[in-house]
Amino acid sequence: MPQQPLKPTPAAEPGLPRRRGRPPRNPGTPGGLDTRAQLLRSGVAVLTEKGYSAVGIDELLRAAQVPKGSFYYYFSSKEAFGQALIEAYAAYFARKLDRCLLDTRVSPLARLRLFVDDAKAGMARHGFRRGCLVGNLGQEMGTLPESFRAQLEQVFVDWQQRTACLAEAQAGGDIGPQHDAPALARFFWIGWEGAVLRAKLQQAADPLDDYAAGFFALLAAPR
Repeated sequence: MPQQPLKPTPAAEPGLPRRRGRPPRNPGTPGGLDTRAQLLRSGVAVLTEKGYSAVGIDELLRAAQVPKGSFYYYFSSKEAFGQALIEAYAAYFARKLDRCLLDTRVSPLARLRLFVDDAKAGMARHGFRRGCLVGNLGQEMGTLPESFRAQLEQVFVDWQQRTACLAEAQAGGDIGPQHDAPALARFFWIGWEGAVLRAKLQQAADPLDDYAAGFFALLAAPR
């Protein structure tokens, strides 16, 4: 049976007891976000740039501009925070993918190109300092909590399943019949994560362009 797409992040951490009392007030949180949302938002920003192992809780707190007591109200540990970050990032990225890949105003392959262009613009906006949170954590897996492994793999599976535009393109004759659409989706994400890493290393979009050009050339139906 195929695995189901990931569900949106629940309001409370799964498997953790709900804490008593009211959440700590933090009216000065940047952007008017509630404290938990600000911690997650800042955590994604910091970890996509520096990684999990290199960042301590104190640095996360400084980035989020919240006190330590607020962190431990919502998260029992850095590991629990990391699990919540993966869920939040997966939900954000699923919306990003659906916005591009479900856009029926354009052809199926053009939707995938929309995603590539959108991702390039996002990396350029941050000076290519930030990569993909899931890809970054996957590269660190040897030093991460083991609980992250299955969670990260499920995110990749979800992204593959959302790349159904490849099957649509094949049904329309834009991809050669010799290809297996689910295998192409796996191949796309395996290669894309490598291209994102290289773009971050070079601080340039060239690796993203090179990979996209090679991938779309591979798909051409035989004449």
